[in-house]
Amino acid sequence: MTQPTDIRRARGLRPRLLDTFCRQGGAGKGYADAGFDVTGIDIDPQPLYPYRFVQGDAVAFIREHGAEFDFIHASPPCQLDSDCQRLHGNAHPDLIGPTRAALEATGRPWVIENVRGALPKLRGPVMLCGAMFALETYRHRYFETGGGFTLHQPPHPAHTVPQAKMGRPVPPGWYGQFVGNFSGVPLARKVMGVEWMTREGIRECIPPAYAEHIGRATLAMLAAARVEVAA
Repeated sequence: MTQPTDIRRARGLRPRLLDTFCRQGGAGKGYADAGFDVTGIDIDPQPLYPYRFVQGDAVAFIREHGAEFDFIHASPPCQLDSDCQRLHGNAHPDLIGPTRAALEATGRPWVIENVRGALPKLRGPVMLCGAMFALETYRHRYFETGGGFTLHQPPHPAHTVPQAKMGRPVPPGWYGQFVGNFSGVPLARKVMGVEWMTREGIRECIPPAYAEHIGRATLAMLAAARVEVAA
């Protein structure tokens, strides 16, 4: 269960974003850049998280407090469906279904993010790639939307730049994968736009540019809804 931390406060000018399974804050940074007031929740302590943080069970927190937020981002642990973890035979919980059920119960718009291996569990996801945002990494991630929120699939540029193999140093002019026990943390921080993160945080995060893109689409939806209500 979550710690007894009261995050409720007077609503400011920024809409409220709940960043669940937040880790070190790649998604949170993007939503903050888009214009949200961000609160993160994670089962583990996250001393590097740049915004308001609550330690606790993310699914339970969504059930208890999700309706207090304007939008909810969920990144359930992807290790179960990642190629790297399957190669090592590691066991991890499958939280996509329970997370979706909790999100649907809030009545709020939401997005679930995960890796390619989770595609059979995601419903009509949109894929985002670093090449869509001029990042020197491809890092495909998939986003299922719900609660009335939909996301347009951007055009996917061809992968014309070679990408270093997993865990290998990145040659000049190549793109990096930045997963597993990769080398070149300073380069990864620069490429991904996550200057505060450790190696562990980088290999688990989405680039903030992805969340900023989603956040701007969300803000447009929320603004349109306000206009409709006012009319």
